[in-house]
Amino acid sequence: MTWRGPFGRGMPVSACLAALFLGLAAPASAGDAAECSVDGGPFSIAFPLEHVKKAIADKSLSILVVGAGSSQLPGQNGAAESYPARLQQALTRRLPGVQVSVATDVKSRRTAADMVKTLPAQLAATRPALMLWQTATVDAMQAVDPDQFSQALDSGIRKARAAGADVMFINPQYSPRTESMIALGIYVENMRWVAVQQEVPVFDRFSLMKAWSDQGTFDFYSATRKLDMAMRVHDCIGRMLADLVLEAAKAAPAPADHK
Repeated sequence: MTWRGPFGRGMPVSACLAALFLGLAAPASAGDAAECSVDGGPFSIAFPLEHVKKAIADKSLSILVVGAGSSQLPGQNGAAESYPARLQQALTRRLPGVQVSVATDVKSRRTAADMVKTLPAQLAATRPALMLWQTATVDAMQAVDPDQFSQALDSGIRKARAAGADVMFINPQYSPRTESMIALGIYVENMRWVAVQQEVPVFDRFSLMKAWSDQGTFDFYSATRKLDMAMRVHDCIGRMLADLVLEAAKAAPAPADHK
């Protein structure tokens, strides 16, 4: 089976998953910030991140990124050039005096349920204040039952919170070439519904990338293996994730209802 994603033409599914976010050959300049701007939105749902807020106050913020192929970059410098690394750089710049570390548990072709199985060990090893959970693409490709997908999300949230970590979802990337092939919309909506029920912030990567595509910021339709566009997308994702993390860390909890 082949998949024509935004960064590959007729590539095998396994290779395309690993190539969804290629690149980051060099740090982006400050002038690139304007490229990340988007019309419309909102492209996130923010709920308070109390563990992150406390970690920042304690001057030590640890984050665990759990994901599949599109969180991973190929090549010798892939780990240093991925969007988790961009997130760490952005948070370090914006939190002077705070030690920021971003660990990753990223493997290709994993469903949400697959990731949940390894969560206890990863959470125990990294002890994060925040777990960033990027998932749904593989579930959609494998046509996992949407209810089972939602149950896996609920289970993962419970495990992370039991380990003392906040949770933030990152939904799938958008590609105009795969809209008719993969029913991503169902899983995007399920993630949003679970997030609202469980009060979990969501970084809406799917809608964000669609807006970039619609307004011509990035051409995701043209299949290309060049690294320049992927480099810029990675940088934008990392910095916008940092914005949401900091926004949610400052958010006040909703007042309790008193009848």
